[in-house]
Amino acid sequence: MSPFAPALAALEKIILGKSRQLRLCLACLLARGHLLIEDVPGVGKTTLAHALAQVLGLSWQRVQFTSDLLPADILGVSIFDRATQQFEFRKGPIFTQLLLADEVNRASPRTQSALLEAMEERQVSIDGVSYALPDPFFVVATQNPHEQLGTFALPESQLDRFLMRVELGYPDASHERVLLVESDRRTRLQTAAAQGATTGAASPLTPADVLRLQAALPQVHVSPALLDYVQALITSSRSRSDLRLGLSPRAGQGLVRAARAWALLSGRELVLPEDVQAVLPAVAGHRLELRQSAAATAGGGSARRDLIRELVESVALPD
Repeated sequence: MSPFAPALAALEKIILGKSRQLRLCLACLLARGHLLIEDVPGVGKTTLAHALAQVLGLSWQRVQFTSDLLPADILGVSIFDRATQQFEFRKGPIFTQLLLADEVNRASPRTQSALLEAMEERQVSIDGVSYALPDPFFVVATQNPHEQLGTFALPESQLDRFLMRVELGYPDASHERVLLVESDRRTRLQTAAAQGATTGAASPLTPADVLRLQAALPQVHVSPALLDYVQALITSSRSRSDLRLGLSPRAGQGLVRAARAWALLSGRELVLPEDVQAVLPAVAGHRLELRQSAAATAGGGSARRDLIRELVESVALPD
């Protein structure tokens, strides 16, 4: 059984009917990546981020991104101390194990870029001094669709820092009925936290468990034939005439890490082609950019799903 099974079971009690998306979120964390959750308001994006921090025992901070948010509001600021006649750095909310960047695309591009160094190097630089971030460090950003008013599209460099993008979607009829009759997701989250405090039950995993599992990830075997398969998928994405950008080397590395994580979540120490296919939409979807002529006739998210399906169908499975 996967060591993440208790955490997944706890999440499924809060976010109903989204087992696949929850597994992708855990795989993203296991692969030391960052997660972008994109969907319309009201489907549980923020609650999911809260639940991840709770079941993994991580310290966390939430930053509500708005148009007037400044980089210093995230990173921190140096304040002059008259008593010591020196500047003192006061850490911002980014100094936590899980940072929830809520509605990240409502902030200006300048503020969005404040996350770049932290997500890539797990440190921030202020006034020429670098400060290490906690380990593990995990950014979970939520994003509303670009067509909504008051949003700024994330630049390509920012999108590329997210290992995965996940869409929750609406619940199916049976799970939505449960939410209507019993309680909403936020109430379920509060109930789970209260029950843990009452019974003294610890979180299913601890930060030390997360670090141990992340350290074990490179031991999951990836065969040369599997690497050939990943390379063929990447090459196919770069040769399509309807794409302006194919998958980068960073995307290829992320795809292998994510496939290893998916295999480990399945209790295996060997990556199979099915693992690559399972994580490919979440890893590649936000990195594939349609040419303007193709985008004009495409159908948004469904077009990207079609692209991923065509990529998979265009590459033969390894022997």
